[in-house]
Amino acid sequence: MSQDLLNFIFIGISFAIYIVIAIRSRASSTKEYYTAGGGVSPLANGMATAADWMSAATFISMAGAVAINGYDGSRFLMGWTGGFVLLTVLMVPYLRKFGKATVPDFIGDRYYSRLARAVAIVCAIFICMTYIMGQMRGVGVVFSQLFGISISAGVIVGAGIVFFYAGLGGMKGITYTQVAQYSVMAFAYTLPAIFIAMALTGNVIPQLGLIGDYTAGAGSPVPFLDKLNNINTELGFREYTEGKLSTLNMFCITAALMCGTAGLPHVIVRFFTVKNVKAVRKSACWTLLFIAVIYLTAPTIGAFSRVNLIEKLHNTTYTEAPSWLQDFERTGQMAWVDKNGDGKIQYFGPAKSDNNSNSVFQGKKPTYPEESAPDNQKIGSHGERLLANKADMSNPNELWFGTDIMVMANPSMAGLPMWVIALLMAGCIAAALSTAAGLLLVLSTSISHDLMKKIVKPDLSDKEEVMYARLASFGSLAVAAFFGINPPSAFIAKTVAFAFGLAASSFFPTLLMGIFSKRVNKQGAIAGMISGISFTLAYILYFQFWGGTPDQYFFGITPEGIGCLGMLINFAVTFIVTAVTPPPPAEVQEMVENIHIPSGAGEASHH
Repeated sequence: MSQDLLNFIFIGISFAIYIVIAIRSRASSTKEYYTAGGGVSPLANGMATAADWMSAATFISMAGAVAINGYDGSRFLMGWTGGFVLLTVLMVPYLRKFGKATVPDFIGDRYYSRLARAVAIVCAIFICMTYIMGQMRGVGVVFSQLFGISISAGVIVGAGIVFFYAGLGGMKGITYTQVAQYSVMAFAYTLPAIFIAMALTGNVIPQLGLIGDYTAGAGSPVPFLDKLNNINTELGFREYTEGKLSTLNMFCITAALMCGTAGLPHVIVRFFTVKNVKAVRKSACWTLLFIAVIYLTAPTIGAFSRVNLIEKLHNTTYTEAPSWLQDFERTGQMAWVDKNGDGKIQYFGPAKSDNNSNSVFQGKKPTYPEESAPDNQKIGSHGERLLANKADMSNPNELWFGTDIMVMANPSMAGLPMWVIALLMAGCIAAALSTAAGLLLVLSTSISHDLMKKIVKPDLSDKEEVMYARLASFGSLAVAAFFGINPPSAFIAKTVAFAFGLAASSFFPTLLMGIFSKRVNKQGAIAGMISGISFTLAYILYFQFWGGTPDQYFFGITPEGIGCLGMLINFAVTFIVTAVTPPPPAEVQEMVENIHIPSGAGEASHH
């Protein structure tokens, strides 16, 4: 049986399961569409939240970031995990007690203002659109590899599938589909890691393999991380366990990811699908456990795939290179330029060149000759796919690959059985689709519930509201697909990091102060949100699109970490404006006080 056929069987079976679930749990009311009727068990919700959280960025890109950047890649691990703890301790139980399922709903009521609600809707749309672009890109990368089509065509196929079951089932359909998707992802992520750990280190547990000995090569065993550091330094890369980001920048990126997580609308809404506040806390513990399974495996996959890539390709004659190299060349995810004409693949780091670069060709991405070009312009003398880019002859590195393919290429590189590769493909697709569906739901509720029902047309019937939600999800998906084809950053995890920066600078301070301070008023909250998100957005746009250069960074903080500064601006502006404007009405202050009284303590406190 061919690998392609096996991939289709695994993905076909998983899709069939998702679609049956989506049809069986169709949403009939707005309550079911937005919060699945509030009757999901903590265990199922924990799984669904973990699936919502395990986006394409986490599943596909995070291990790639660790593989390429070594220690620096851990900022994603620390930021995203720490953020979940913040979210479950500081935010969710109180928001749940307040009883508002969407972030704009809470902000509109807590800050007693339609303008505050409108600003929150704009922020939610910005955050979710930035995030969903990264997901659609991930869907495109997986489908392009799978069907041998371009990434753009892959994005369009994925968008159609997401619309089908997110628009149909609402939160109820999504929750149970995500339980199935998490199961597929957990197996797809951990099984290859176990196989590769056994092959390289003789350990069944990947994490022990990472800190154990490398036993696959000839000669005596050496500590695995030493082996990895030695390979890196020999080829002109810095040590794998050493970071190159400045401490301040590393801190800012981690803080932006952390606080951004605690302000993410699509994760907050998940905790409204369980019965009560007690179930929220249980559900949060399950979520952390399910996330840990995948997060603790990511560094091992990153490290193992780096060793495999170098061992299999560096100094190998192209004609003898493994067949997966050509598969990835065909879809434009890998490229080889024979700079010295020896027919061998050389992979070198920046230290091997005089100008500290290891770029293979001129330009950021490979471009290819027209379809109509003669064969001698498309296929090289060794059978490799030729590029239209000019080679960068200032350094000896000849191998280019997209960071987002490390996880997908990993089982092929390690020579694992075909069914493991098929399972991984199904997992990658489940990861991208589960988060895209959750984000679509938030986008559609922000437009149908928060904007149409609460601001524009208060007399909207239940049925009309669900219809607007479905229309909004279709429109959002079209925009997301466009940006998935033309992404603001070629690296999925980076695009997603911008969404966290926007959430950290707008929602996190406003929600936190709204829950814990009675004094913060609507003027402060509105001014804080607008200044925080405007600063962050302007900084990201300037350095991503408007020609800003790294030497202009504030204190060396990259656009991924600027959300941390945006958040501090939001806090400062809110405090200053609140101090010079009147306090909120008495009933709002009482409302804030009530969120902090544990359920059932009300009667006791009056005696």
